[in-house]
Amino acid sequence: MSNILIIKHGSLGDIAQISGVLRDIRENHHKEKIFILTTLPYAELLSNCPYLDGVIIDKRLPRWNVFYLMKLKKMINKYSFSNIYDLQNSSRTSFYRKFLFKKSSWCSTETTLKNGEKKKDFDEFSVLERFKIQLENFNIKTKFSLKPDFSWACTNVDEIVNKYFSKKFILLFPFCSPKLSHKRWPYFNDLIKIIKLKHNNFEIIVAPGPNEINESKNIEARSIINKNKSLNILELAGLIRKASYIIANDTGPAHIAAHLNKMGKVIFGFHTTAKKVSIETEKFKAISVEDLNSLTAENVYLKINQELNSIN
Repeated sequence: MSNILIIKHGSLGDIAQISGVLRDIRENHHKEKIFILTTLPYAELLSNCPYLDGVIIDKRLPRWNVFYLMKLKKMINKYSFSNIYDLQNSSRTSFYRKFLFKKSSWCSTETTLKNGEKKKDFDEFSVLERFKIQLENFNIKTKFSLKPDFSWACTNVDEIVNKYFSKKFILLFPFCSPKLSHKRWPYFNDLIKIIKLKHNNFEIIVAPGPNEINESKNIEARSIINKNKSLNILELAGLIRKASYIIANDTGPAHIAAHLNKMGKVIFGFHTTAKKVSIETEKFKAISVEDLNSLTAENVYLKINQELNSIN
């Protein structure tokens, strides 16, 4: 029996997005063992994925670190992987193909392109469409790639939620990486004031990440943590699933919300489009503007008011 390897180093939103891809690979390789090569922050999460049999950690040390590469190669060789599904499609994984997996069958963007096709043209498709094409060109039947379902990642958070409040709640994600500050909409506090005035049947909460706890003190909402620490990814997914409504910047939690079929809005600036990153669903829609600073809280509220009123 051969083993299958999937490569996906991150990020959180990307991990949520590949839920359907993982299921399609599983259903096409139901007799094989399937492992995933990922980074430490996602090891616990992916260990809970029902479509995988194991997780291998890649420290992603510099490529000039020959000692680490040889150690990684030795570990990988033990599994005798026959097929590699590169869902990261990065320069690093392209390097791995040449150095670590010379004898394995490789499925990636590079191997998907046909004669005359250019990667820049392929990249015009949405993220999920690219994965679907990638798999189908490798003779994988795709039923779920375009419809990710992240529910496998949710743990029960009733104890955490009941500790803080008993009524329905709106969950906000007003943060983003400091490196991606252009994704941040600056008027969450203004929006919170409007919602509290017009919809006092909701609690408004935030779930800060490890580097956002201090920053969350500046947001006029209840901050949800567990034992003085940020929720882990499984707890975060469970909290998102229980929320009545989500409002977020274009971050990992927004993708989780989309792929848990939650109702809500994600706010986009000029950096990309909702279609390109495959985040919109029937219930989860984008508010897109060229300049986030010009999007007022009143304008956002006008787009969510009817939906908030519809929640019983």
